[in-house]
Amino acid sequence: MADLAVSVRGLVNSFGDHKVHDGLDMAVRQGEILAIVGGSGSGKSVLLRSILGLRYPQAGEIEVLGMPIGAGLPVPDRRWGVLFQQGALFSGLTVLENVELPIALHSKMARETRLKLARLKIQMAGLPLEAEDKVPSELSGGMVKRAALARALALDPELLFLDEPTAGLDPIAAEEFEDVIVYLRESLDLTVVIITHDLDTLYSICDRVTILVDRKAITGTLDEVSKIDHPWVNAYFNGSRARIVRAGETRR
Repeated sequence: MADLAVSVRGLVNSFGDHKVHDGLDMAVRQGEILAIVGGSGSGKSVLLRSILGLRYPQAGEIEVLGMPIGAGLPVPDRRWGVLFQQGALFSGLTVLENVELPIALHSKMARETRLKLARLKIQMAGLPLEAEDKVPSELSGGMVKRAALARALALDPELLFLDEPTAGLDPIAAEEFEDVIVYLRESLDLTVVIITHDLDTLYSICDRVTILVDRKAITGTLDEVSKIDHPWVNAYFNGSRARIVRAGETRR
């Protein structure tokens, strides 16, 4: 469908006799921020790898930005950006060099132009310019996340995939990062898919949420999914932690 950024239908992923997904359906609407949540072993990372074409499932159909994803097919990787859980920055490159690299690989721009564009992405991610000459080991956890976000923005993507973007951040840094995500969505007309376990992120910035349970996916608004009669869903959305988050007006 034209209004869908991601469509997953009938997805099956197995490791030997162990099925992680069994007929999973999911859709991401253009322009929304959608979170993917689930318990340990529910297949969040496997789902992301399947959508990105890094893993080919046993069955099912996946379309991203109108293009089918499958073995031997080209992927629209220039139209999406990915922030991996640990940042996945090149340790021997500076922040500026990390952000410039995908531009160099996918364009014929002069180096000075590439550097200017990389600096713009660094600013958009909320990093001070003095961070551009630092290598990842010289950065705080929050700065690593922002540097990785800047690299994910390098090719002007239409779609952002963020894997646990606020994991390991203190509450202030996490809230600031969430604000950057909302700013980017609104200013660049992005669609954002977030894998997260962070209830604060869900209630602060997400339009809808996909829950992975029983090898399938359930998608809806927070109000809709919190009413689902399922042990994991009840524990996650109606436990003491969730009640505290809701009582706090969805901010940390």
